[in-house]
Amino acid sequence: MDLQFGTAETGADATRRIRALAGGPAVLVLTNYDTDGDILGAVEAGASGYLLKDAPPDELVAALRAAAAGETALAPAIAGRLLARMRSPQPTLSARETEVLRLVADGATNNDIAAGLHISDATVKSHLVHIDTKLGVSSRTAAVAAAPGSGILR
Repeated sequence: MDLQFGTAETGADATRRIRALAGGPAVLVLTNYDTDGDILGAVEAGASGYLLKDAPPDELVAALRAAAAGETALAPAIAGRLLARMRSPQPTLSARETEVLRLVADGATNNDIAAGLHISDATVKSHLVHIDTKLGVSSRTAAVAAAPGSGILR
């Protein structure tokens, strides 16, 4: 599974839908995207593993076998990043907060976000307050600016 399709749906969305199916197959993410937000989003969606497209062939084969056997398969670089993140925790946004922040970064207004996500304006504002608090910022512009450095957005 890749993470970007060039559509509104992401690989994490598709992974979540596939894993929700009765007897759904394991999903192994193979992508160029390696931000903490991408990795965590895919794992939270139910991905069995996460590799970058430049992974050596033997690593890819091992990951496919592990995922097929119901095991977790993480590229060493990805596993290292997850461990480093656990050792020095950084702010973690929920999947919805990340989605809201991504839309803000794309220039969407609160009304646009509310309509697109089928939530109220008040809920959007609540998400933005939580985002600001978690990132230690005081504006949506500052949140967007801080997100790449925190590994939340590309």
